[in-house]
Amino acid sequence: MTPPSALRPEAGGPLQEAGILRLLRRHILKIRLPLVSELGGYTRPKFKADVFAGATLAFVAVPQCVGFALVLGVPPGAVMLAAVIGGLAGAVFFSSHHHIFGPTGSATLIASATVAATVAAGSPFSVVGLLAVLALLVGAAQLAAGMLRFGEVTKFISRSVIVAYSAAIGLILAAGQLRWFFEDGAVGGSGGFSGAVAGAARAAAAGKVAWGDCGVAAFALGLFALVHKWRPRWPEYLIGLGAAWFAARLLGQHAAGGGAVLPFRLLRDSTGMAGGAGGTPEFLPEVARVLGDLPPDLLGGAAAIAIVGMLEASAITKTLASKSGQAGVDPNQELLGMGAGNVLCGLLGAVPGASSFSRSAVNYESGARTQFSGAFAALAVLAVLLFLAPFLGDIPVAALAALLMRVGWRMIIPAQIRVACRSTRSDAAVFAVTLAAALLVRLDIAIYAGIGLSLALFLQKTSLPILVEYAFDESGALAQVSESNKRTNPQVAIIHVEGELFFGAADVFLTQVRQQADSENIRIFILRLKNARHLDASTVMALDALHGYLGRKNRYLLISGCSDDVLGVLRNSGVARVLGAENIFAAQPANPNLSTRQALLRARQLLESDTADIRIFYDKRREKKGLSPTAEYVANYQI
Repeated sequence: MTPPSALRPEAGGPLQEAGILRLLRRHILKIRLPLVSELGGYTRPKFKADVFAGATLAFVAVPQCVGFALVLGVPPGAVMLAAVIGGLAGAVFFSSHHHIFGPTGSATLIASATVAATVAAGSPFSVVGLLAVLALLVGAAQLAAGMLRFGEVTKFISRSVIVAYSAAIGLILAAGQLRWFFEDGAVGGSGGFSGAVAGAARAAAAGKVAWGDCGVAAFALGLFALVHKWRPRWPEYLIGLGAAWFAARLLGQHAAGGGAVLPFRLLRDSTGMAGGAGGTPEFLPEVARVLGDLPPDLLGGAAAIAIVGMLEASAITKTLASKSGQAGVDPNQELLGMGAGNVLCGLLGAVPGASSFSRSAVNYESGARTQFSGAFAALAVLAVLLFLAPFLGDIPVAALAALLMRVGWRMIIPAQIRVACRSTRSDAAVFAVTLAAALLVRLDIAIYAGIGLSLALFLQKTSLPILVEYAFDESGALAQVSESNKRTNPQVAIIHVEGELFFGAADVFLTQVRQQADSENIRIFILRLKNARHLDASTVMALDALHGYLGRKNRYLLISGCSDDVLGVLRNSGVARVLGAENIFAAQPANPNLSTRQALLRARQLLESDTADIRIFYDKRREKKGLSPTAEYVANYQI
């Protein structure tokens, strides 16, 4: 750890430059290449396992890339190149052995909606150029987050947000393919989830069903299901699309000989594929022009993809690490890898990428041993892009639509949805709001709405201090005040404060104590802050206001059980001087009751009496949970 002396200024001089650089290098600009450490112990068995896993990954990645190209309306080469770049960058930077980066359903849908909004606003740039700049912006944000060690921030995001967002992505991805089962233009624009479903319903009512495309989709879905059931380790997507391609080629040759037209659409004939079905994208000089006149919609989309990428990467790496037993997975390294991959995608004219749930799981299930499996998969995809891309145009569009619908369905996990909806009301509310916002509004807004609501509900839980009254009975035991055990004219109230006493709780706490002072004949309030944490400016101001309010009513405020942190806040803010040092009693670790005894002695001095009825207030949430005051609290107050 960097010694503090390295940051201290010299007498009359600037900060020591060497100390700052050392701090940046060790704590911020901390970049390492985990793949290099794998080379020392890389053996032949690991190589065989990684090659097999990489080949399996390529079989899964190629058809997915072609399907995502259909959603984005760009040549498949631009999407396949993102898989190549993502696989190589991930292999170099990722600390996880199984994490795979590249085109995904979530990144594709956000990018598609963002670019569609930009084009609708009158942007003069091409779709591929806008996607490349979007990838560049996402990569820059992720690189900065990784260098600044923001990877652990994802642990503060509720899993209910992730589950709802993943389910919404699956529904939107599946609904977006409905247009391919009807005649061209029958469904209209996507219009999001509701627009796609409503458009499909109108087209079906009008009888504009494309029966040939529906038959191809049914054939592909059936083949996917059969392969998954009987040969689950086989690449179902590749087999299904391969069979559809082969059938289309045979029917195409037969139709060409008889002068007929195929009863279904092919990829090369679909809308948005005018740039060709394959080919290697060239470097885009248009990127510089887009950056020079940056559309504002791209910034919001880039932020959403970057945040989603962080969440997905955290969930994927933690899940796979727990299954494989891998230790030392660094979330910041995953951010660096994703950032580097997206920056390269932007510079080379590819689409944005993110962490892939499906391909990472396939990588693990295929027996990958190191990050080299991702590199081998990227090289295999590159070979397909260079040598087999011209043949991709003969894939039936409906078969790709069926593939995307199956991918979307797998993103909906019923077991996790049940947990999110049944655990607590807060989790259910977060899930519902995130899902509704994603389906009815926009994907990026859904992320912000879900995160904001989850944080707001958490703050609400921690900012509702409800007090219930306790008192000592005639035998000296602590008992809750009731009709049968009622104290008359109590003069001293002990208020036990436990938990987070931050800005969210300050006003509620102040209001409740003031109400108690107005409704009861209490002369002295003793705030026992032994278990109070995280006082801030709002809390200190509330204490100051409470002291002034009680003083105007000829009443007193004492504070006991103050930890060193609480005392430091009170002294630094100046409130300790306002309250008076004689009215603040520090906690004594050796005797936790001593400060309360001292406060009671001070109360007797103020009351000029040797005896006083004592009342104790405690958090009512313990009573709701069926918990009575523990022996610790009884012992603390039997003085």
